[in-house]
Amino acid sequence: MPDYVTWLRHASPYINAHRDCTFVVMLPGEGVADANFGNIVHDLVLLHSLGVRLVLVHGSRPQIETRLAARGLTPRFHRNLRITDAPTLECVIDAVGQMRIAIEARLSMDMAASPMQGSRLRVTGGNFVTARPIGVLDGVDYHHTGEVRRVDRKGINRLLDERSIVVLSSLGYSPTGEIFNLACEDVAMRAAIDLQADKLLLFSSERGLLDEAGALIRELRPQQVPAHLARLGNDYQAELLDAAAQACRAGVARSHIVSYSADGALLTELFTRDGGGTLVSQEQFEQLREATIEDVGGLLELISPLEEQGILVRRSREVLEREIEQFSIVERDGLIIACAALYPIADSTAGELACLAVNPEYRHGGRGDELLERIEERARALGLQTLFVLTTRTAHWFRERGFQPSGVESLPAARASLYNNQRNSKVFEKQL
Repeated sequence: MPDYVTWLRHASPYINAHRDCTFVVMLPGEGVADANFGNIVHDLVLLHSLGVRLVLVHGSRPQIETRLAARGLTPRFHRNLRITDAPTLECVIDAVGQMRIAIEARLSMDMAASPMQGSRLRVTGGNFVTARPIGVLDGVDYHHTGEVRRVDRKGINRLLDERSIVVLSSLGYSPTGEIFNLACEDVAMRAAIDLQADKLLLFSSERGLLDEAGALIRELRPQQVPAHLARLGNDYQAELLDAAAQACRAGVARSHIVSYSADGALLTELFTRDGGGTLVSQEQFEQLREATIEDVGGLLELISPLEEQGILVRRSREVLEREIEQFSIVERDGLIIACAALYPIADSTAGELACLAVNPEYRHGGRGDELLERIEERARALGLQTLFVLTTRTAHWFRERGFQPSGVESLPAARASLYNNQRNSKVFEKQL
């Protein structure tokens, strides 16, 4: 089967989930200048064609720097913010204007045999961002550097309802007609909050947030972010991470940091279960919890292949529905990837650990150990003193975790009477 067929099938739940959702996408000036910019535009067009409501916020920092250098002007910053005096503002306006035209031109392409053939997009911008001056801070006058005061939610939503892509720049306007230079991260964050967007997507030079060893951190809660901000200092990644966390705290369901230089990074993040960047979310991306009746279908999908191989005892849907309260599961973004069940044994102080299963794609993440720990906690809470397990294929795994070889004669009578001699399962026990 071709890879794209498999990918499309796996992506279909996300295609349905993203339809009619509002995404605010922040693309810095470095991203527009990157060789991968054309691919990013194609991916944005694909999102639009799948029914996603798109707001694109672009930056222009390197383009501004180029214009300052051409005029012999020295950039000035304070607290990592550009000081925008009158000559600098001219460079900002020039850079932002050219950037907007370049983006609109790319989104207007309709070339034969290109990914954008027949797209016929409507791209709209305007005075949607009202700004105010930062003023004087630490004795430093920021001149025309400002901060977002509000975003025209009604105006933008009306255009999104008409299937337009709304483009916002790093310029804002005051009620008195002044122009202010804004941080594009701030514009994107405030737009996501005011629009009550489903996602804030932030493009970065890195594939996401990296730890001290350079490994990708795939998921964070907002409350975990301050420690990383302290580690990052004034690094640009800190600005992106802070914007992502602030958006989540203010009600945006999920913020993502992805690479602007890696082809397909946006689609990988949005249409695969593990993504390719860093997710900041109030909700836990992966959680260990007790099963409910709504989980029966997902449990069947997980354990059926193992039943076919004879590793697990067969359980019908009816049996699962009746015994669902015995199960603990690991759920990852809507998919049940692991499960285990605890069956107290009648007329005894023992229980049986059964149906421990982990999706093959997730067997190296310690989820089996997490489930075992949860089952043991549940057993102790019920006052059980011994935990039995019957297995045909995973004896060594259980022995490595403290289970000792036992026998059918050690099982309580209620369980020994149900022992299946044809399976010839090995019996192990563990004192709690």
